[in-house]
Amino acid sequence: MTLYIFFSLISAVTVFLNLLVIISISQIKQLQTPTNLLILSLAVSDLLVGLIVIPAMTVATLEPCWVLGEYFCALLIYTNYLCTSLSLGSLVLISIDRYVAVCDPLMYHSKITTTRTKCCIAITWCCCIIYNAVLIKVSVNVQVPSKCFEECYFVQGFVRSMVIDLVISFIIPCSIIITLYLKILFVARSQARKILSNGPCTLSSVTANKSERKAAKTLGIVVFNYLIYWIPIYFIQFIFSASHNSSSAFLCFLPLLNSFVNPVIYAFFYPWFKVTAKHILTLKLSHV
Repeated sequence: MTLYIFFSLISAVTVFLNLLVIISISQIKQLQTPTNLLILSLAVSDLLVGLIVIPAMTVATLEPCWVLGEYFCALLIYTNYLCTSLSLGSLVLISIDRYVAVCDPLMYHSKITTTRTKCCIAITWCCCIIYNAVLIKVSVNVQVPSKCFEECYFVQGFVRSMVIDLVISFIIPCSIIITLYLKILFVARSQARKILSNGPCTLSSVTANKSERKAAKTLGIVVFNYLIYWIPIYFIQFIFSASHNSSSAFLCFLPLLNSFVNPVIYAFFYPWFKVTAKHILTLKLSHV
């Protein structure tokens, strides 16, 4: 009962915090910048985790038998994979956005527009939806006979498909993210040295550089927070893919807390989130 209460609170807070992010960006036109639209996409995938995946994973982890039926079991597995892919896809787009903002700031507003960002988000969502549907259909066996009437976990039938999925949906995106952020770090340091060596600069240029670097730092924390949560689990699942027990199921639940942590990071580092959250909670959103 204690674990049910704990996981229910995690689920409720995850939904609540990500709803604040979604309402803030979607309802306030001034916040609908390309970067914030990418944060909105990430918040929607985190909302799905809190709304569907965490409650269902709680039942699957704590109950000895699965009682929600075959179709909801398949939906749980699909949603889990989909949210993982959507989060990673959003983080790749965020990394590209920050790379252009820091490394090519003069061309940022011409290259990264709101329309292009929306198109990229739509393409990412469509690709993730189709890819994970094919993956679940081809390589996942949902029903596994056991002493229980029904259990909800899966065994990937082919090692080849598991390796391909690991490369496509994790290794390649993570390599892109890490490479871009290392480049951002190198360029940011070079810009700071140039500012110091060139003496006095205009206040607007210094402020703009600081703003872009701060945004890159904040979103970098979001990116590497994701990697810290997910990299160990991917390799544990890869090595012990054929095994299933309560401890492995509980380990698979832990990365879902990433969806709870993301809006907490926004609350600490983004002043606009603090202001809009306060107005939403006091029902004064129209005053923003």
